[in-house]
Amino acid sequence: MAALGRDTRAASGTMQARLKKTVVLVGMMGAGKTAVGKAVSAMLRAPFLDSDAEIEKAANMTIPEIFERDGEPFFRLKERQVISRLLDRQQGILSTGGGAYMSTENREIISEKGVAVWLNADLDLLWSRVKHKDTRPLLRVPDPHGALSKLYNERVPIYAKADLAVRSEPGLSIDDMASRVVEALKTRPDVLEVQE
Repeated sequence: MAALGRDTRAASGTMQARLKKTVVLVGMMGAGKTAVGKAVSAMLRAPFLDSDAEIEKAANMTIPEIFERDGEPFFRLKERQVISRLLDRQQGILSTGGGAYMSTENREIISEKGVAVWLNADLDLLWSRVKHKDTRPLLRVPDPHGALSKLYNERVPIYAKADLAVRSEPGLSIDDMASRVVEALKTRPDVLEVQE
């Protein structure tokens, strides 16, 4: 629980804050959950955790390898176990995989132990970020744009259930997005206690 009582200073150097709950970043692949999460972590001087990285470390395999060997249902089970374990640790910033928030059980765990922040990026922006990467198992299909579009349409109504939403726009830097997340967190004194 080291982060709980620690004063933190934002990049501006003027904000002191105390993180009271883990901030769980949710959203589509390509929304920037890992990059923005690391920047928010630095601004708040809170630990950064990545559920996908933790799953890969535990399995000693990449996520595409897990999908191929064991299938998506097995991966989702391990994902739920890892998210629950990470939320039981000290408060921090937790980046999750794009499908994690689709699970009712995961949403309940996140709601109980943390706060969900949706990084809301539109389909064109997401496609521009993921179209040249082959690390996305769900896009390893003949029509990856069609697959992304289908996932987007299925998932957006669920992501909209998150506690907070932060809009991502083309041209915003990672630090700009991280600042937007911190500003959103300031509206939740049960999550971030600020003394300015």
